Amino acid sequence: MQSIPDLLLQDSQRLRILKLLATIDLKDAHIAAGFVRNMVWDALHEKPTPTPLNDVDVVFFDANDKDNTLAKKALKELQGLDGSVPWQVKNQAHMHLKNNDRAYLDIGDAMSFWPEKETAIAVSITLNKDIKVVAPFGTESLFKGLITQNPKRAKSVFLQRVYAKGWLEIWPELKIIK
Repeated sequence: MQSIPDLLLQDSQRLRILKLLATIDLKDAHIAAGFVRNMVWDALHEKPTPTPLNDVDVVFFDANDKDNTLAKKALKELQGLDGSVPWQVKNQAHMHLKNNDRAYLDIGDAMSFWPEKETAIAVSITLNKDIKVVAPFGTESLFKGLITQNPKRAKSVFLQRVYAKGWLEIWPELKIIK
């Protein structure tokens, strides 16, 4: 199986979206979650066409942005670059408040609290096409077609997400690890 950077370089839609993100001034911004996870699961299932992107989760970390100004500005800029992309922009520095967790330290630490380990993967690209992957749990289980519960989150939250998102219908060879 190929690597995440290899798969991204072969996916013109995702590559274009990553390049758009690289053009705005948002420090340490990445695209995470289904953007990466679904691409790998599509490859594992040898899908001839990519599963549509229902959202594009841009994540960044700035503890000084207390009023979410940077996220709002970035969303507006991204929508201006391509309004057809379903952008979502979230500052992970403040998500611990919503989730009742301790304060997060950085992007990787914030993602280490996400419900599934395979969702906790983010990517970014420089204007030179260098691709950076942030994966606090690694990528091995993603490439094995697993959906693994993060022990930091309730089993009920994990299972609700698996079934509500229909992952086993879209990618029937996936295996749930609880």
